[in-house]
Amino acid sequence: MTETSDLLNIDALFTPDELATRDAVRAFVDDAIRPNIAHWYENAIFPTDIVKEMGALGLLGMHLSGYGCPGRSAVEYGLAALELEAGDSGLRTFVSVQGSLAMSAIYKHGSEDQKNEWLPRMATGEVIGCFGLTEPSAGSDPGSMKTFARRDGSGPDAGWVINGSKRWIGLATLAQVAIIWAMTDDGVRGFIVPTGTPGFKAQNIEPKLSMRASVQCEIELSDVRLPATALLPKAKGLRGPFECLNEARYGIAWGAMGAARDSFEAALAYSLERHQFDKPLAGFQLTQEKLVNMALEINKGMLLALQIGRLKDAGQLKPHHISVGKLNNVREAIAICRDARAMLGGNGITLDYSPLRHANNLESVRTYEGTDEVHTLILGNHITGIQAFR
Repeated sequence: MTETSDLLNIDALFTPDELATRDAVRAFVDDAIRPNIAHWYENAIFPTDIVKEMGALGLLGMHLSGYGCPGRSAVEYGLAALELEAGDSGLRTFVSVQGSLAMSAIYKHGSEDQKNEWLPRMATGEVIGCFGLTEPSAGSDPGSMKTFARRDGSGPDAGWVINGSKRWIGLATLAQVAIIWAMTDDGVRGFIVPTGTPGFKAQNIEPKLSMRASVQCEIELSDVRLPATALLPKAKGLRGPFECLNEARYGIAWGAMGAARDSFEAALAYSLERHQFDKPLAGFQLTQEKLVNMALEINKGMLLALQIGRLKDAGQLKPHHISVGKLNNVREAIAICRDARAMLGGNGITLDYSPLRHANNLESVRTYEGTDEVHTLILGNHITGIQAFR
């Protein structure tokens, strides 16, 4: 939090180590992201030159332990996500795809050989990963995926051949390794696929109105042949990818509040400087009401994210807890960013100010890792005991 947005002294709830992590990431964002983000966003540039800086700062695979990973707490990771998204959702998304999805898949479901081969290099940013689950016709319903992996030969050393397509896959054109989820005769399984493998093709999805400082891609897999060792041995069924998605969803609950806080601060600063009818906009009752409502939701969202983080660190986190955070905080953050944009008037549609950029980005954040509808049904199932997805 910052002094203007922290109405409840929430900073007092964090440990010195947590605050030190937050401040280090905030300084990185102020130095490396804020001066450049308007240019990156306007020109659809993902700044690959800062990937290794993120690795050096301990942001990649931040919550994983061993194999060269930082081993920080869930709350520290959440605070890092918040500060990164205060810079831009696209940069927080990179950290999420790399650490919470691709690296977590190997960490949670891989063999020791797979972990040792990939995780140390991914933690430094030497190797970029992506996570191929969503398909053109299988977004909220990954169980209907058409990508299929068949055995190539017989016996325990038989390899695999994968055919299919994936869509909305972050980083795929930049990645050296992809985690690909495919249907098999034994259900959904995960595979480690070096992106230089013959038959693997990725291309950027363009143009976009959101997440312009990030990369989302389509993947085509045409007779991609893999050795037996490419299979993630511990991932069986949809539980495999869902465990990784929950890691990413957790970070979003924090990150969205970063975008909201940055938009609130932009609107507050503007309303104090901008004069109309012989006084600053901040002196009008309607302006103060908007600012107060924003600050209230940011404080509530921060307390929600912190509670989820404490539960995660205590090993008590449940999937429905994550749905509460993702659904509420992204929904409220979008409303805050839109109201902040309106308070900036016509100036708010320029890249001189952050709220509309944040609002546009959050339309993507609201959609990926489970739409509002999906998280509503997860919570509805928890409350009623009745599964209403079908």
